[in-house]
Amino acid sequence: RQFEEKGIFSSLSSDALLKARDKLSCSQLLASKGLQVPKTIVSNNTSVYGNLLEQFDENGVVIKLINGTHGIGVVLAESKNQAESILEAFNKTRQKSMMQEFIKEADGADIRIFIVDGEIVGSMKRKARSGEFRSNLHRGGTSTVEPVSKKEADVALKAADFLGLKVAGVDMLRSKRGPLILEVNASPGLEGIETTTKVDIAGKIINFVERNVISPQYV
Repeated sequence: RQFEEKGIFSSLSSDALLKARDKLSCSQLLASKGLQVPKTIVSNNTSVYGNLLEQFDENGVVIKLINGTHGIGVVLAESKNQAESILEAFNKTRQKSMMQEFIKEADGADIRIFIVDGEIVGSMKRKARSGEFRSNLHRGGTSTVEPVSKKEADVALKAADFLGLKVAGVDMLRSKRGPLILEVNASPGLEGIETTTKVDIAGKIINFVERNVISPQYV
């Protein structure tokens, strides 16, 4: 906001950061625009957790902190009782959490699509290590170059555009009903995507910034 008030160009606006950082509001916005996201429910009322969990199938429920990163605060509950216990624990410690359907057919893998200034500059498939469902590379997941379909590309570009992000990492799951947006990262890491794709994405971001800088003093 300080940069914006001073008229200094930034690759990330404060509004876009706030929209993307909050997993719940991000999912709400994307769903309102017609993009598919996993079924998501949020409540801090412990007395209704049991009824709410009935909305999910037998595959399990993913419970995640609304503002978590790198897979921290993301737990897979394989039973209703386990899910209730986790939700109650988060609630008692005043942690904002949400329930989300577990996409079993994704088989512990997701697709990361990296976007710079309205262009897809790299994509990879991240696969969770054995015994883990979170595909984050910080959690020991592996990554490989993965081409994306036209539909997946369109969904990713629309998601970044709706949130106002010029640099974004869009994570999606391949489900039976098509691509589901898991989350959109406003400040995605570069090490994993560059190491996997061998693309100089940092250079592309720098070029984007240079094209938009008004005065050389900010280069």
